[in-house]
Amino acid sequence: MKHLISVLTIVLVNFSPALKAQQGPEYSLKKEELEAHMRILASDELEGRRTGEQGNRVAARYIAEQFRRYGLSPVPGQKDYYQPVWFEKTLAEKKGVLTAGAERLEHEKDWILLSGEKTELTAPVVYAGYGLEDASKKWDDYKGLDVKGKIVVVQSGLPESQSPRESIATAGQKRKLAAEKGAVALVELYNASTPWNFIARFMAGERLGIAPENAAPSSLPHFWANGKEARVTRALRDAKQVTISNEGRSIRQVLSYNVAGYIEGSDPRLKDQYILLSAHYDHVGVGAQGGQPYTPEDSIFNGARDNAFGVTGMLAAAKSLAESKPKRSVLFVAFTGEELGLLGSRYYADLPLLPLSKCIFNLNSDGAGYNDTSVLAVIGLKRTGASKQIEEAAGAFGLGVVGDPAEEQNLFDRSDNVNFASKGIPAPTFSAGFRDFDTEIMKYYHQAIDNPETIDYDYLLRYSQAYTLAARLIANLADPPKWVAGDKYEQASKELYGY
Repeated sequence: MKHLISVLTIVLVNFSPALKAQQGPEYSLKKEELEAHMRILASDELEGRRTGEQGNRVAARYIAEQFRRYGLSPVPGQKDYYQPVWFEKTLAEKKGVLTAGAERLEHEKDWILLSGEKTELTAPVVYAGYGLEDASKKWDDYKGLDVKGKIVVVQSGLPESQSPRESIATAGQKRKLAAEKGAVALVELYNASTPWNFIARFMAGERLGIAPENAAPSSLPHFWANGKEARVTRALRDAKQVTISNEGRSIRQVLSYNVAGYIEGSDPRLKDQYILLSAHYDHVGVGAQGGQPYTPEDSIFNGARDNAFGVTGMLAAAKSLAESKPKRSVLFVAFTGEELGLLGSRYYADLPLLPLSKCIFNLNSDGAGYNDTSVLAVIGLKRTGASKQIEEAAGAFGLGVVGDPAEEQNLFDRSDNVNFASKGIPAPTFSAGFRDFDTEIMKYYHQAIDNPETIDYDYLLRYSQAYTLAARLIANLADPPKWVAGDKYEQASKELYGY
């Protein structure tokens, strides 16, 4: 009987015209308008929205024009809705050989070239720890070393973390430092958890990374070697000299954008604070760029679920919150470069358009897909202090909430939210409903079949409504949400906010 009463309550709340009149604009969102967003963002004409390609730029323009249409302003101090992000586009290398002592190391099997021109050289080897210098963290791996004219071998990642994310994030810094020290090549021993054969395929193909600020692309040959393989590690650590013979990878700079819009809060006291609503709008492109099987009839990776779905939810929130403003201000940012390693959000987190210390919460809208349209999946639900508001918002539209499904996938650290969590901001990811990574998820995840015709638009509407209401409830809280005591990001939060 109690369950029946709960169901009847949801029905009455959602379908009573009198009650709807007292509720926010999210209750009146139209499925047809959300479907239009989806069909444009995930259209064949946008060719998979790959960062640095024309389809990606068209998607950015579309999002910016929706912000303008809904009445969002550019971020205070900005002239438009765009934050330029320059990337280095590195083309694939086909072949090459590294010889370390008596050991012949093969391209892709044992090593890949991250960047650098055609190289034919033989030089002495010097080992330099993690290849880092940072006085604040007491890193001085080059202390007492003369690496001029030598090949530097280092470990990947950071001393406290050799994750794929940290390995990718620190690569440019290590290359720049080795070049400044006079090295002729840099070899990192890759030891992150992602299997070598996967990372080698991913990193050896056409690749984009954040371009070094105020610097031309470095021509220093920069390699990753399979540090998980004892034979490779031993050869590179023990060799007196290494011979390199490879074709090189050409590099050019390409421009993409984060897209940002702003709504000023309605409360004179609280509007100085803001919540960040985010979603990545890039996907993986066309044909071989997608990294998965395709056919001549369907070679476009449309990215409907990943992440036109999440962007549509964010645009729904932009419309509704602009029509009826919450107490705190709201910053909307659509990120580029997520599929490249969360690069657009990392760029923004390092160079924010508004002070991060004024950001009380990030509700990120992203997901791989859905296999249960009766629920939402929220990664970090119980960690980030707003589970009550999120569950209330979901329930208002007849949805349950699954917190942190598929924990073995470490999903919290695999979406744009983590770049804000690491700064101290409570930052869960709001996803379409799933309980595990089953065949229904993998059928569409990064597949050419993930197109608008396969989307449940009634579910997209309820997802978008729940996301919007959750944002409204959080923005209206008397006190900001806080990390659960003992969370690994709690200390960063104390440093950011001073409490």
